[in-house]
Amino acid sequence: MASSPPIEIDDLTAGYGSNIVLEGVSLRLEEKDFLAVIGPNGGGKTTLLKAILGIITPLKGDIRIFGETVGNGLRKIGYVPQRGNFDSSYPISVYDVVLMGTRVMKGYSPRYSAECHERTAEALEIVGIEDLAEYSLSKLSGGQMQRALLARAMAGRPDILLLDEPTASLDPHIKECIYDSLRRINKDLAIMIVTHDIGVVSTHVKRVACLNKNIIVHDEPLITPDMLEMGYHCNVELLAHGVPHRTYGEHDHD
Repeated sequence: MASSPPIEIDDLTAGYGSNIVLEGVSLRLEEKDFLAVIGPNGGGKTTLLKAILGIITPLKGDIRIFGETVGNGLRKIGYVPQRGNFDSSYPISVYDVVLMGTRVMKGYSPRYSAECHERTAEALEIVGIEDLAEYSLSKLSGGQMQRALLARAMAGRPDILLLDEPTASLDPHIKECIYDSLRRINKDLAIMIVTHDIGVVSTHVKRVACLNKNIIVHDEPLITPDMLEMGYHCNVELLAHGVPHRTYGEHDHD
């Protein structure tokens, strides 16, 4: 019998009260997949992550994590949120932030075990910030902060990694560093990344989905015309990798 996929979503409808944000969404995240979910603001990308993480309850449809319900399968997911605001005066080190990622195995014990500390050191090394372990979190640059959050997610040794705009507002060099880390991590687990950064999608991921209430999935790292039409409702200027060229169609624009 074939094993269940890391994430399987069937006919999902979700939203907030009477505001339907996702409708009829079906999607599979395969083993060692690297799926980018693109689409406009308000198209439902973050809502999709919230449904997978059990933060909101679907109005219709089903989500399975390795064949289990969200509640049972959530322990297998590592999550990297968008960089948020935090109290810069709070005295916490990078090491302690990453250590928090092991709480899934700590349970109700008042102390972190030797294995928790071992996993923390391993996660810092995976993302290449072991030299920042004793730094105050408030002293980190944007790129360092994202790598610290990535290390925290990896400290629990998840089977699935979900990321919400992990390279937003970062310069191109730092973006490459983040994607280099993700490529290494992808050798061992499945990744789903929500991003607006469509310019790097074809270089780094394996598949692309475009979400704007409904979803279109392409089983290659390509952004197709039907995705752009469904997601953005107008022609979009594209710059290709390799030989520089662009396709651009004139269009009315409100």
